[in-house]
Amino acid sequence: MTAAPEWTTIGVSVRGSAHERLGLPCQDAWAVRRRPDGGLVVAVADGAGSAAHAEMGAALASAVAADYLTGLERPANDEECCAALSAALTRSLAAVTAKAAELQTEVRELACTLVVVLAEPGRVAAAQIGDGAAVVGERDGSVRTLTIPQTGEYLNATTFLISPDAISAAQVRVESGAFPHLAVLTDGIEMLALAMPSGEAYGPFFAPLFAFANTDTDPDEARAQLESLLRSPRVQARTDDDLTLVLAVRKR
Repeated sequence: MTAAPEWTTIGVSVRGSAHERLGLPCQDAWAVRRRPDGGLVVAVADGAGSAAHAEMGAALASAVAADYLTGLERPANDEECCAALSAALTRSLAAVTAKAAELQTEVRELACTLVVVLAEPGRVAAAQIGDGAAVVGERDGSVRTLTIPQTGEYLNATTFLISPDAISAAQVRVESGAFPHLAVLTDGIEMLALAMPSGEAYGPFFAPLFAFANTDTDPDEARAQLESLLRSPRVQARTDDDLTLVLAVRKR
């Protein structure tokens, strides 16, 4: 029997300078789960800046989607994979809607974007509502986006999980291949990581990050170093938004 691939993951959310000035919390959230079959699940959410409980919606949506995909049997084919991702989005929306009812508030007060990735031996799939992106890297160093920022009707607007028809309009993509590198990010990093407006992944941004994630650095130290990068003047000069980046490297 072939051993399941081993994943090394590093994830960090950093409060943006605009939120620090306003005394607001970080409204991003992420979740990582390892499946028994060697697969990996990553979910990243970005709470809407205008929503009163944005951070709660993001945390709930990402955790529910990740938990759902972790508990499923392995999809038999690409069609089942797409259905599983859509079901994960639906579960997250239901959880956010239920939480709004519990809080006796409008569901828009928990609005968030959501990117969910299911990486299996031989296949990777992603679903996305709103901005952010999922990126895969090859062993030759090349990178490309699986999903790209999903904008709304107006400039600087986006689609949220609670938006009408958001799930039916979500980006869903499945690709075959044993991709060794994966990154999932929120929109705070888009200007550094993606060539906009095309959404194409920017190789020089990801190459050193994937190389770093592939080292044997102590997990706590690795997270501290990634957080330091996201708080660095070079990054902070490009964005004042919350930043979330999850890196995953397949060891074999």
